[in-house]
Formats: sequence, C-alpha cells, structure tokens
Amino acid sequence: MQICTIRNEVKIPIGKHMGEFVTFHGLVDRKEHLAINFKVQPGKTPLVRMHSECLTGDVFQSHRCDCGEQLNEAIDLIAHHGGTLLYLRQEGRGIGLYNKIDAYQYQLEGFDTYAANKKLGLENDLRDYTVAAQMLRAMGMNRVKLLTNNPDKIQQLVDLGIAIEEQLSTSVFLKEGNVNYLKAKVDVTSHRLKLDLTQEALKCCL
Repeated sequence: MQICTIRNEVKIPIGKHMGEFVTFHGLVDRKEHLAINFKVQPGKTPLVRMHSECLTGDVFQSHRCDCGEQLNEAIDLIAHHGGTLLYLRQEGRGIGLYNKIDAYQYQLEGFDTYAANKKLGLENDLRDYTVAAQMLRAMGMNRVKLLTNNPDKIQQLVDLGIAIEEQLSTSVFLKEGNVNYLKAKVDVTSHRLKLDLTQEALKCCL
C-alpha cells in the first residue's frame, strides 16, 4: 500500500466540540479526505466513523437519507469516547453528486436507492476504503472500534489490515422521506439496522 503521511493538523471548533482536522499526503485516489480527531485517553481503543460525504444530507438536511443525523451523532459519540471521524469524499456511495441527483429522480418513480443506481448503469456501491486504512495508519490507529451499520466497511478494513475490536451501530433516524432508503439498506446490503416498520412505530417516528 502506498505510504501516506500527515500533511497538517489544525484545531477547529465544530458545534460544541473542538476537533483537530488532519490532512494527508499520499492518498491513493488523490482526493482531499479529512480526519477529525478527538483526544483518546491512554489505553483506550479509538472509536472511528468512516462517513462518506453527503452534500444533500450533511449540509442541506435532506429527508431522503439519514446521513446528516449520522454525522452529528458520530461527532458527539467520538468526542465523548475519543477517536476520529474520517470524512471521505465519496458522494453518493462513490457515484458522484450529479449521478446521485439523477438517481433521486428514479427513486421518485418507485425504484429503491440501489435499483436507481442500476438504472444509471452503476453499481450498488463504488466506495473503496483503501484511503481510510491509509489515514488510520498514518495516525497510528491499527486497531479501532468501528461505528457503522455497514458490513462492507468492516470487511474492507479487515482486508486492509485494520483490526476491528468492536462494531457499534449507529442509531436509526427514521423519517417520512427515508423509510424506503433504510429498508433497502437492510434488504439489499444487509446493513445492521434494527428497523421497526410496524404501523405503530411509523406513527411515532414520522
């Protein structure tokens, strides 16, 4: 694997927390991925979240997904526990912003998030987490606790030589606009979501 080194580290306040933003030299895809570090107590394994950029959810609070809520939750959890948030420039599970917007049009026609990708001639998920492993190694994190519901993230990191001490699931952020999105994650890519879609649960959450 190509050698990756830390380029710079700058403390920046985000919300109620102080994060240390880390940039890198030598990332294999040459994109500007970020790590946001929060102090880890001696002897504790860092908590890590690999969060793929989602302009519509992270910035514009779209109800089509739960990315913005997952991002905010991850920052709070990691700031409390200690570890790092890897903010990866992999919009739309790697298909890019414009393709993601095109896929939303197919979702309006009744296709789930993965079937919409297929309509565009794209795979379910094009993300490669080699850069994540590079970033973690550059920061001396070879063993982590991973905050994710996605089994592919776990498998890819393990295959890349990062030891996963524990997997922690994110919360379920159910909204009227993302029910089918979350259901497809469970049905198609086996995400570890405890998704309650009973009418009683939906009335409480929507």
